[in-house]
Amino acid sequence: MVSILLRLGTRGSPLALAQARQTQALLAGLLEIAPERIEIRVIKTSGDMIRDRPLSEVGGKGLFTKEIERALEDGEVDIGVHSCKDMPTVLPDGLVLAGFLEREDVRDALIAPGIASFAELPQGAVVGTAALRRQAQVKHLRPDLKTVLFRGNVETRLRKLAEGQADATLLAVAGLKRLGLLAHASAILSEEDFLPAVGQGAICLETRADDGETNRHVAGIDHRDTHLAVALERAFLTVLDGSCRTPIAGHALVEGDAIRFRGLILKPDGSEVHEARRSGGVEEAEALGRSAGEELRARGGEGFFAS
Repeated sequence: MVSILLRLGTRGSPLALAQARQTQALLAGLLEIAPERIEIRVIKTSGDMIRDRPLSEVGGKGLFTKEIERALEDGEVDIGVHSCKDMPTVLPDGLVLAGFLEREDVRDALIAPGIASFAELPQGAVVGTAALRRQAQVKHLRPDLKTVLFRGNVETRLRKLAEGQADATLLAVAGLKRLGLLAHASAILSEEDFLPAVGQGAICLETRADDGETNRHVAGIDHRDTHLAVALERAFLTVLDGSCRTPIAGHALVEGDAIRFRGLILKPDGSEVHEARRSGGVEEAEALGRSAGEELRARGGEGFFAS
């Protein structure tokens, strides 16, 4: 019988399992043990069970994490494996984001059979998406387009598109790559037009703060540049996170000991957009993120977020 050294908690979608297996392989390589000694435990989350409404109406991002966090707190798993963009800015007491895997491509992909670019979508075309950010960016660039709610995992959204429930959808390039489904992409959208969600493309590892041994293992596979970039992005989001109904985008890039950042806030209908940019040394990462968030909060005004 195989003795289990570590237990990973994850959602059960094909993408979540692919991310857990990537984590399992990296930890097994670091510790020079068989991958089977790192168990993957599937935990059903509220976000997986609620499929008929936007997450912003029923509790926001934490719906994809709270059951995994409860398993961490109860000692049922040692590491929660999450998509960074699903993580709330405030974690439960005693839990920390101890490490990040190397980030994948942060961009969004357009999935629209027979269409080669976003600009080529027909007048009045219907775009399916569950993300407020994508909805707002679509409407900002193309006010003529209509958006409808598309919930579910990557495969479910591709099926809905094939069934004709929309003319197009937008999905993260990172998820398509991890699932071997990038061939479905009609076009990769530029960051200038479609700035990604905070944390997009990154996998984060959540642990108990007092679990020293597990935290040492996680530190061994932590990717420095991803950790610094996501720390800046999450600091930015924390300042703005008064309402999960506000579309927010942000991306930081580390280049050696320097870091640069661009962040956006948008009205849900795309009618108003505010942008902030920052650059500096990596030691300033979180301060730069907070500064950008404070600038956009001031420029938008409280009414922007209340809406």
